[in-house]
Amino acid sequence: MTDIWILVLAMAATGAFAGLIAGLFGIGGGMVMVPAMFYAFQFLGYDDPRIMQVAVGTSLAVIIATSLRSVSAHAKRGAVDFAVLKAWGPWIVIGTLVGSVIAHLLPGNFLTGLFGAMAILLSAQFFFGRPDWRLADEMPGGPLRWGLGGGIGILSALMGIGGGVLGVTLMTLCGKAIHRAVATAAGFGVAIGLPGAIGFVVTGWGQDAVPWSLGYVNLPGFALLAGSAFFVAPLGARLAHSLPERTLKRCFAVGLVVVGVMLVREAWLVSAAS
Repeated sequence: MTDIWILVLAMAATGAFAGLIAGLFGIGGGMVMVPAMFYAFQFLGYDDPRIMQVAVGTSLAVIIATSLRSVSAHAKRGAVDFAVLKAWGPWIVIGTLVGSVIAHLLPGNFLTGLFGAMAILLSAQFFFGRPDWRLADEMPGGPLRWGLGGGIGILSALMGIGGGVLGVTLMTLCGKAIHRAVATAAGFGVAIGLPGAIGFVVTGWGQDAVPWSLGYVNLPGFALLAGSAFFVAPLGARLAHSLPERTLKRCFAVGLVVVGVMLVREAWLVSAAS
């Protein structure tokens, strides 16, 4: 029983940290929540090969709450570019729905390895990324927008993230100021979390990988993570407008590398044993 309470406290703390970085970096917190839930389910003794799908699906559901809270706090400061959200939102939604179907078809260990590898790659943006790097002076339109928006949705659904890391990178490379990019990317999480969570409920229906789940969305995990993240996200938004981000980003990048290596190792060990 003591172990369960430790786990509950750890999940609540994870949700609080996820909410903080959601507001601070404009991301949905999935980079923290997915590995936390994955190891929590293992700790509880669930060995179904699809526990990674449950971790991803639950993370997407939580991202709805963290992103709404975060984008609302940023909008009060006039930092959200709603024109970008309106233009890119539909393509991100379509990509997210496609990604939720693909995630159901992939083996659990492949999804674990994919998350780990992408975590390592994305850490480079937090560690080495600079706001003054530019590829263009404005966001692309037409087919390029469709492809990039759909790609953000697909990758975010596969990894259970809110698309903030990808969105902030894209917007800063296309001339958006870092604070405006962070604020706007927070809105990407809503376009990803809602259709993504619905998709994971539908595709995971009847799987029963983890008890007390709707499809691939675990209800206790959602309650613990969303409950704590919801109240902390505005604090992260305030910090984003008052503190230098360089040191915080680099610390987060180191954490991503550690988690990424652990998950890649986990996927490799499962593949080797099968």
